[in-house]
Amino acid sequence: MGAAAVTDGTGSTTGTARRHVYVGQVRFADLDPLNHVNNVRMLTYLEDARISFLRWDDEDGPTFGNLVVARHEADYLRPLTLRRAPFRVETWVTEIRNASFTLRYEILDDDAVYLRALSVLVAYDLAAQRPRRLSPAERAHLERYLA
Repeated sequence: MGAAAVTDGTGSTTGTARRHVYVGQVRFADLDPLNHVNNVRMLTYLEDARISFLRWDDEDGPTFGNLVVARHEADYLRPLTLRRAPFRVETWVTEIRNASFTLRYEILDDDAVYLRALSVLVAYDLAAQRPRRLSPAERAHLERYLA
């Protein structure tokens, strides 16, 4: 795996990192009755990281077109509990196809990995109601994080 670049949640990165890093904070409302972060909230953390990852570094630059999630897969490794220290969601790309790509994630801190997951996203043409090809700019952004 490549070195990680830390972001402030805006999607900007430094260096030639292969992983995008989103920093999050556990909130009391995220907890289940056992005082663990609820499994659905863990997927929301992935969504927050994915949105950050899909933003360009330059606000005036191109953006991703419409995307739909075709698949999620998650392995919950350890319970994440309420704490003051932030957690990280590291995101990278493992496959780029003509109309889809696969993201991998880890929710972790310096001591443990709490979740490993993947998502398959499909570029989608809303007007035609069918998949579309990824644009050259979209591919170029994804290739920066290809591992």
